[in-house]
Amino acid sequence: MKVILTDEIKSLGHRGDIVEVSAGYARNFLLPKELALPATPGNQKRLEQQRKQYDLRVEKDREKASEVARAIEGTTLVLRKKAGEHDALYGSVTSSELAEALAAKGFTIDKRRIELEEPIKRLGTHTVHVKLHKDVTVGVQVEVLAG
Repeated sequence: MKVILTDEIKSLGHRGDIVEVSAGYARNFLLPKELALPATPGNQKRLEQQRKQYDLRVEKDREKASEVARAIEGTTLVLRKKAGEHDALYGSVTSSELAEALAAKGFTIDKRRIELEEPIKRLGTHTVHVKLHKDVTVGVQVEVLAG
């Protein structure tokens, strides 16, 4: 029996894939748990329409992210932190602090989108990457000063 997967199943495939399974597996497991739909022409047509809408939405999101990236590019964030000897900070600069600094400049970015390769624990200029979309990442300069 051919079914259209509505969720990712490790042994079968990804969401939207059309796969061949035994009738019993489909009838007793996949269909009751709403993990799949029968692969009827109507369901296949609906799947194709959903894919087109999804692709359009992803493209719009990518374009918005690119616009924001162009606006953010070249921005330097200046943070003042208490520091001890040898330019070592007391604590570190967190993604929350960076998100607040971006918000002060007019960019609303979720702190989970800010990628810190390692914690910023020293004074100086550092580059931080902001992932706005799976395909769009922008680098932001962060200048940490003693204060």
